[in-house]
Amino acid sequence: MFGKTVWSIRRVAVRTMNPFSSGRSTDAVDGDSGFDEPGTFAPEHVPDPGSFLEGHDVLEGDDHVAFHDITRDLFEERGVYDATFGYNLARLNLDRRHPDAGYRYAVDADDPTVLRAEFSPTTEFCPQADALVKGSFRAWNGLSDRHEYDLVRVRVRPTHHQSATLNETLSDLEERYLESGEVPDDSADRGPSRVFGTGSEDEESSAQSPF
Repeated sequence: MFGKTVWSIRRVAVRTMNPFSSGRSTDAVDGDSGFDEPGTFAPEHVPDPGSFLEGHDVLEGDDHVAFHDITRDLFEERGVYDATFGYNLARLNLDRRHPDAGYRYAVDADDPTVLRAEFSPTTEFCPQADALVKGSFRAWNGLSDRHEYDLVRVRVRPTHHQSATLNETLSDLEERYLESGEVPDDSADRGPSRVFGTGSEDEESSAQSPF
């Protein structure tokens, strides 16, 4: 389904000033058998597609890997890191300790220019979920020239205890993005600083995330 040349574009080097980066790729194979190798799709180590993807064209195999490879680069560039594990959020899909956590994707059945992304947190009470899904939305849609979709819609799996509130916020971000053509950049949500939990106290979100 990925007929566009975007998949053959050379991956852009993204060595940015990321306080959580060790200076080498966090996906490098380091002998840790707890992770699948980058570029692989192990169905038993990723979450099953949830309700947000139901009835749509779920990405599997090479299609999933192709988009997730781009995701890793975008997350690195925008600093979308899991502060608990200290790695690029895209690596969660490779972490065998959490086979039910990470992202799954599906092309919208009604509009092939739209990709749906559903995030399954590691726990029901994951405190970073708010910051991570907002950071994901901003990375995918703020750098949309790096993939073939006009819009990436993001939702949290209903298993999270604040999924309703989080998904309402994501829906609002989505609507504002579609209206303006620009990814909302409110002072209350300043990208990487929110993901890393370095925002000020008055930046606390309505979802009560400490990030």
